[in-house]
Amino acid sequence: MEVPRTQVAIAMAAGALLLIVFFGYLHWLDGQGPVLARSEDRDPLSGIPNSISLNPLRDRTSEHEAAKFLRAMHDGKCREELADWEKDYRRKYAKFICDSETQHPLLSWQIADWEDAPPLRILHYRGKRLVAAGQRKTYKELLSVTLENKAGEWDVTKYDAMY
Repeated sequence: MEVPRTQVAIAMAAGALLLIVFFGYLHWLDGQGPVLARSEDRDPLSGIPNSISLNPLRDRTSEHEAAKFLRAMHDGKCREELADWEKDYRRKYAKFICDSETQHPLLSWQIADWEDAPPLRILHYRGKRLVAAGQRKTYKELLSVTLENKAGEWDVTKYDAMY
């Protein structure tokens, strides 16, 4: 059975149009920031949006550094992770964080918001913790990791959590 040339031309034009729309969308996404949309509904205490839509083409290097830091907190390697903080003005803060992380271990986290204030980036997370080490009861809280861009390398400079 022969396919008429007009049908082939229509199919090819439709395929080309789909490709143009797809690559146009990718080009548009590439020009957007890391957060595409924030929900209108916000947490009444913190002001953090209830949900955000992140750009799939965003640079994730800062997220990877923050995740590495949070994984160390989760794995009980707080003292190793904050060893540099022990050498400067953050000594007492580092001790407080490690003691609190031991008492209320971090179980899971999910990104909740993203703030850019170059050279700083603040990543807000919704975290789940144990009420006390060894117990099964959990609670949810907001926590944030502040990173500083130092010559293309992201370095965690601050960790905020409510225990």
